[in-house]
Amino acid sequence: MSFFTKTPKVSTDEAKIQELLTRGVEDVFVKESLLLKLRSGKQLRVKLGIDPTGTTIHIGRATILWKLRAFQELGHKIVLIVGDFTAQIGDASDKLEKRPMLSTEAVKENLKNYKEIIGKVIDVEQAEVVYNSSWLSKLGFAEIAELADIFTIQQMTERRNFKDRMDKEEPISFREFLYPLMQGYDSVAVKADIEIGGFDQLFNLKAGRVIQKHYRQPEQDIFTGQMLEGTDGRKMSTSWGNVINITDEPSDMFGKVMSVRDELIGKYFLLATKVPVPEIQEIEEGMKGGGNPRDSKIRLAKEIVALYHGKEVAEKAAEKFDSTFSKGKPQEFIQVVLAGREVAEVLLEKKVIESKSDLRRLICERAVTNLDTDEKAGEGFLKSAPSGKYRIGKHRFIEIR
Repeated sequence: MSFFTKTPKVSTDEAKIQELLTRGVEDVFVKESLLLKLRSGKQLRVKLGIDPTGTTIHIGRATILWKLRAFQELGHKIVLIVGDFTAQIGDASDKLEKRPMLSTEAVKENLKNYKEIIGKVIDVEQAEVVYNSSWLSKLGFAEIAELADIFTIQQMTERRNFKDRMDKEEPISFREFLYPLMQGYDSVAVKADIEIGGFDQLFNLKAGRVIQKHYRQPEQDIFTGQMLEGTDGRKMSTSWGNVINITDEPSDMFGKVMSVRDELIGKYFLLATKVPVPEIQEIEEGMKGGGNPRDSKIRLAKEIVALYHGKEVAEKAAEKFDSTFSKGKPQEFIQVVLAGREVAEVLLEKKVIESKSDLRRLICERAVTNLDTDEKAGEGFLKSAPSGKYRIGKHRFIEIR
């Protein structure tokens, strides 16, 4: 945990406050209260909880991190809660089926590079970083019963995803009802003035207000961000392979952005870049007027890569993409020497794939092609493959020797 050596001056710049509360924001509760706080000049404690359910963070989840950064730049105290305890319980907010519990070992593995990854967006050294296992693991049955008594089963089952599952007669674990209580108690533990999250988190965020009131604390104001769809238009999800991770290699990140559906270009500019809103509107109007979406997408890809890797690297990624896909045959292949090892193992080591399951998914989607024979690779490609040139997905090329 790190703290400011002195309280920084808090900015009350009205234009910055208005952009913070409007750009990419789905809902604000209670807006009048939050505006008064932001205009007061008082340093606020702004809470965001992130469960390490995976080893990286995609740009959809990063949209909320950028909001956190905006609060930080105004001089407010960022309280980043790493949900090492709640990750084991599992948040059912955006799930249409029961989420499995994660083991302690799995959470520890996911946490290895988490602060470094989050540091791509916020200034971690100037933030208060805490782990909710430090207080949640100490709660006993008496405290949990007290928290559970604040809510009713009816309130829980009125949540859209729970209601849908009940209508389909799908099981709902009582454990899933406990998650909002834990997230709400986090707000008590850190004395949050504001909590931010995705719009699917609204119930959990409001639970924090209720629990703070129970413990006679001032109720936090909350706001939720809009959801960024994946490259294929569905919800951005690692299991569907439609994500752009903030740790992706520049050329891979650039290529993924170029595969985004045309109708999502404007939304990606709004949520995943810092391009001013009036300029985004001009870009959208240009496309409606007959402009080539590909030109806008190239600009979009440069902006996103530059955010996480720098402008110079973004320009090189654009040049590489152009030479690879605009002028015919791919120019660069990653050399792969198996030497008796499994293909998946070597590709994972060379960061061509994110995981063995990623490669298995691509094979099932018939997205692994032998460029010499134009044949699609089968399940056996996971372990062995003949020498030759291959395309993995849309934008990854290897040469097996």
